[in-house]
Amino acid sequence: MISIIIPIYNQPKKLQACLASIEAQTYGNYEIVLINDRSTTKLSSVLNLFIERFGLKLSIYNNQSNHGAPYSRNKGMRYAKGEYLLFCDADIIMKKIMLEKMHTVLQQNTDTSFVYSNHIFGWKKFRFWPFDAGKLKNIPYIHSTSLMKREAYPKEAWDESLRRLQDWDFWLRVVEGGHKGIWIDEFLFTIQTGGTMSAWLPRIFYKIFPFSLSVIKYNKAVETVKKKHNII
Repeated sequence: MISIIIPIYNQPKKLQACLASIEAQTYGNYEIVLINDRSTTKLSSVLNLFIERFGLKLSIYNNQSNHGAPYSRNKGMRYAKGEYLLFCDADIIMKKIMLEKMHTVLQQNTDTSFVYSNHIFGWKKFRFWPFDAGKLKNIPYIHSTSLMKREAYPKEAWDESLRRLQDWDFWLRVVEGGHKGIWIDEFLFTIQTGGTMSAWLPRIFYKIFPFSLSVIKYNKAVETVKKKHNII
């Protein structure tokens, strides 16, 4: 079974689209673990709709205060029952074959521990490359919405002290644990823009505006992760 762990903070329309895309999946052996990170926007209408549709497949847990996505993912992991894990932000829309495709590829490649794909962010297509552990040390190219075997989940889990690039840190620790991944050269999901979980700026922005607050924060986050993993 696949455990789909979703941290939620507001964005009811995006959440509705995300859950609808899960409902449309061609692969049905999954559970959904929603962690409501103390949303300030009412989500009851959306949640009640899908509680009825998903039944026992859907579990909802509420944080007592707002902690951020890493905390919510770790909490969701503690409740997850599946042998496979997929961390899905609430602004993700899955292609209907995504779970089936990822699960099949992972089963066919028994020497791998996780599978990742291309994705689309708004209008921008992100196409990646075959798994390369060395390249991962320089480029955070594996998205959090990738399917992994439970056994590959790192002991330290998601680092709740990091505000940015938590997914890069997470996959670096998975790989440091002796695990490797496999790439599916297909665009299997889309990220809805304007959400709280995901953001992207074109590469040229970092060159033209090196002193902008966004660039400074990003570069500082890169430095923090590299220092943590002894990447020179």
